[in-house]
Amino acid sequence: MTSSALQIPEFSTTLSAHGLELARQTPRVLQINTGKLCNLTCVHCHVNAGPKRKEIITRATIERILDWLEASEIETVDLTGGTPEMIPDFRYFVERIRAMGRRVMDRCNLTILNEPGYEWVADFHLANQVEIVASMPCYCPENVNAQRGEGVFDSSIRALQALNAKGYGIDPALKLDLVYNPNGANLPPEQAELESDYKRELKAHFDIEFNQLYAITNMPIARFISYLKRQGSYADYMQLLLDNFNPSSVEGLMCRDTISVDWEGGIYDCDFNQQLGMFHGAKTEPMKLWDLKLDQWAKSPILTGTHCYGCTAGQGSSCGGATV
Repeated sequence: MTSSALQIPEFSTTLSAHGLELARQTPRVLQINTGKLCNLTCVHCHVNAGPKRKEIITRATIERILDWLEASEIETVDLTGGTPEMIPDFRYFVERIRAMGRRVMDRCNLTILNEPGYEWVADFHLANQVEIVASMPCYCPENVNAQRGEGVFDSSIRALQALNAKGYGIDPALKLDLVYNPNGANLPPEQAELESDYKRELKAHFDIEFNQLYAITNMPIARFISYLKRQGSYADYMQLLLDNFNPSSVEGLMCRDTISVDWEGGIYDCDFNQQLGMFHGAKTEPMKLWDLKLDQWAKSPILTGTHCYGCTAGQGSSCGGATV
């Protein structure tokens, strides 16, 4: 199928056709994108992150986020990037959040544990009981290295073994979850079945244990949409998402109970909207988190686009995996 032949209906139109409304719930998660700096350059990355990116959160922005968080009842802070551990104030940020008694999730790419200068990461996470959500696109080296770079699989395995040795994925207080992304223009397999495969294979071959697997659909934005267009598969992929729209996935979408914050403090409905510049606020720039009143947030509409079909295809997809 050619791109010119593809007709993508507005996401809001599809919701209405199924009698659905995308309504907010009480915010439960504050997801903070700490910036675009990363030690990897993954094919599927929706942030366009990489080693040469300069956008990172500053101490001043962190302080303002912390002040707002302390006055809220948000229970979970989800740190993503880029590679969160690479920002200079990562440890300060986490320690302050944990001192408030809030959960901290770190979306860790695993290989950072093996980078020179980051030997502290595993012990720091252990000391602060940081929950680790680690990208692991497959239990086979070929698929991982094709998506994330040569040598990434072996480095990830070493990191997982080191985390297991400290109790992660074994001690109930030390949560270790893995994230699967398809290698290419496909939907993820059924999450529970795939999790069983992961647990069997990683245990048998590497003696690795973990808690849950999140199966996440590759979003047709940023670096991944460039990949699709280079391969000539953009239209086919979008048609795949459209054909597999699942009304039951809408209830569990992350945009309903999550506030997404960028490295400068701007607010969005999700990390995908953030990367597309779909912000809340004035016409020229997003409203800052510290100016947000939650009663106003509850009444504001959730902004949608054609990329939202990526979260509602098949079993659904969110930062917490399948929604169905």
